[in-house]
Amino acid sequence: MLKSLKLAAAAALALTALLPSPSAYAEGLIRISQQFGTLYLPLHVIRDQNLFEEHAKALGLDDVKVEWAQLSGGDAINAALLSGSIDIAAAGIGPFLTLWGRTDGAVKIVAGLANQPNYLITSNPDIKSLKDFKATDKIALPAVGVSVQARILQIAAEKEFGAGNQGKLDNNAVTLAHPDATAALLSGSTEIAAHLSNTPFQEQALKDPKIHKILSSYDVLGGPVTPTYLYATTEWRKENPKTFQAFLGALKEATAWIEANKKGAAETYVRVEKSKLDPAFVQSLIESPESKFTIVPTRSYAFADFLYRTGAIKKKAESWKDYTFEELHNESGS
Repeated sequence: MLKSLKLAAAAALALTALLPSPSAYAEGLIRISQQFGTLYLPLHVIRDQNLFEEHAKALGLDDVKVEWAQLSGGDAINAALLSGSIDIAAAGIGPFLTLWGRTDGAVKIVAGLANQPNYLITSNPDIKSLKDFKATDKIALPAVGVSVQARILQIAAEKEFGAGNQGKLDNNAVTLAHPDATAALLSGSTEIAAHLSNTPFQEQALKDPKIHKILSSYDVLGGPVTPTYLYATTEWRKENPKTFQAFLGALKEATAWIEANKKGAAETYVRVEKSKLDPAFVQSLIESPESKFTIVPTRSYAFADFLYRTGAIKKKAESWKDYTFEELHNESGS
């Protein structure tokens, strides 16, 4: 299935005409994707507490249906969105901006999920900085070239090696979902020498004394970053205004609930994910000063500017508001 989705992505990104027609939409039906990690906790809360159904009913939508799809990697998620298989995509700012540029703005951000760092971690004691990577040292990330981790690595490489060298470590990158990458790094039995990870996988790996951190996305970008977003096609929003508002309302409620109930939020994560992690450990991650659940984009424009400046996308954004829906425009985003 993943291979077919990637093939669909290649075609879909080349032709914006492949965007689903309005007839593919149905008010009250919403299909949501998610990936792996605590970043997706607001979606777990929406699911666990039936928040979308509550908000939809308040808007007069009595017959509603929610479908959930767990996908990994921006290519697969973008393909699913453009094929009409999902309505709300959950992926990094990198995959989103790639799609936004190639569809001439036919997709926009609904909201951010959280501010959380991405760590580049390694099991190789000789690797202390990006300059220490050899050609054989492979770096695992969710999607080579387009994932937010791939873009963070490129921004870091440009800072380390100078202008024009953003792709210096691209050949080191390999695609691997976070759970699999964590297992590979900890086993030490594969070519994986490093992992550009996310929470809770990076903290879980760092419990092992042979793993150490090379850098954080917060260091690379100069402060807190919203790495992952929820986005949809402009056509879907137009054809499903009540469904859109119900989802956004549910997301706002879930985000506020997490910030006010971090112990309960950790328990929700473990329960919904069927995780073997200790809820107290997950709670400590949610309570970290580096973590904040908010729908407001933070430092998204740094990625948009980088991708345009380096030629990765051809569409220039003048502001973060250019690629977000208007419901966010009164917020202090960036």
